[in-house]
Amino acid sequence: MNGPRDSSRGPRYSRVGGALVAIALAAAAAAPALAPHAVDDQYRGLLNAPPTTPHLQDAEGAWHAPFIYRWRLVNQLEQRYDADRSARVPLTWFSGGHLVSSEDDRAPLLLLGADSYGRDVFSRLLFGARISLSLAAAAALGAMLLGTAIGGVAGYAGGAIDDLMMRATDFVMVLPATYVALALRAVLPPVLAPAVVFFLLAGIFAIVGAPFIARGVRAIVRTERALDYAAAAQALGASDARLLTRHLLPAARGFIAVEMTLLVPAFIVAEATLSYVGLGFPEPVASWGTMLHDASNIRFADFPWLLSPAAAMFLIVLGLNLALEGRRSGLESLR
Repeated sequence: MNGPRDSSRGPRYSRVGGALVAIALAAAAAAPALAPHAVDDQYRGLLNAPPTTPHLQDAEGAWHAPFIYRWRLVNQLEQRYDADRSARVPLTWFSGGHLVSSEDDRAPLLLLGADSYGRDVFSRLLFGARISLSLAAAAALGAMLLGTAIGGVAGYAGGAIDDLMMRATDFVMVLPATYVALALRAVLPPVLAPAVVFFLLAGIFAIVGAPFIARGVRAIVRTERALDYAAAAQALGASDARLLTRHLLPAARGFIAVEMTLLVPAFIVAEATLSYVGLGFPEPVASWGTMLHDASNIRFADFPWLLSPAAAMFLIVLGLNLALEGRRSGLESLR
């Protein structure tokens, strides 16, 4: 016999997951203000520099307004740096459209360090979130529209149309999704404009994800069509299009919402995979995948801050899954 369920677990999971996703979306939307630097600003003397830590107290113990220390290169071969504590570099607030930045361009504020090109990892992480999250959302929306259309028509029409559409979805589903996306992207020109890459990847991901929605929608439409309310609507003169769109498809809204929650993190990982192998966005566009691709030849043990895109992806996927788990737990507690 199952023990009593914790009815508060579902809402708690949902709140935590929703908070993680909301923070990520807010940070991406406010990237131009939160990022201390432009996405392509380079500091040639600070290749793979560690994060700069804001201080309130100097080496003598005196208190000051927030400041940082300038990095001094100690070993160029090992790319080791030491803080120059002989001079403080004050931070400026609400200047130049940025929330906070350094007063000295020779001592930039690098909250998550610099990459191998001397670019601010924190700024690129924020701007990369815009691309990675918007691509995943656009692809999930495309998969929803395509899958809902295929599943709705197949479930309503039945017969040969149903068989043909379902065999097509079966063909896509039995193939490994990652390899399908890689194969479709590989046949295209390797160098494309960022906007073209965005729409191409969104289309490829939508095609790969649509069958998962289509099969569930088909089953729901077929079940709902056999119910009394559908027969009554048809007897009152509702057209096939109206019966499908106004009465049958709304019954699949819960299923579609759950599937989209699962597809968004999958598409985030897929974009990172394509960019990691060089088939994603071109330089100097910042996405979480291109950041990991740029850092692929770096010793992560020496420069762990370069793994921040992977950490961001983990938190987003965790947040979405917690939100989904909270929804499931909440539904189960009502049974």
